[in-house]
Amino acid sequence: MGALRRQRVKTKRLTRGFDQVRADLDSPRHLEQYKETKDVEDLPGLGRHYCVECAKWFESEYNMNAHTKGKNHKRRVRQLQEEPHSQKIAEAAVGLGVVDNGKKKEDDVVAMED
Repeated sequence: MGALRRQRVKTKRLTRGFDQVRADLDSPRHLEQYKETKDVEDLPGLGRHYCVECAKWFESEYNMNAHTKGKNHKRRVRQLQEEPHSQKIAEAAVGLGVVDNGKKKEDDVVAMED
C-alpha cells in the first residue's frame, strides 16, 4: 500500500517537461495547442494568468507577479536558458563524433607527402 501512495505523491504536482516548455517558448502555436486542450472553466483564474516557463496557472495577477519574483521561477528560467542536450553532443562526449563549429584547427589537417 505504501508504494501506491508514494507513486501518487510523486505525480501529484507534475508539470510539463523542459522539452515541452522549450517548444512552447520557440513556437507560439505549440503553446496555443496546449492551451486548447484545457477547459477554461476548470483552470484557476479562468486561464488568464499562465507562467510559460513553469507551466503553471494562477488565480490572479498578484499571485503570478509574486511567483515570477520567487526562487523556483528564477531557477526554472536559468535552466531553460542552457543549451539542451542533443544526440550530437552525447556522441562527441564519448568520442564517436566530432562537434563541428565550422572552423578547422591546424592539428586536424594532416599534410600528405608525395
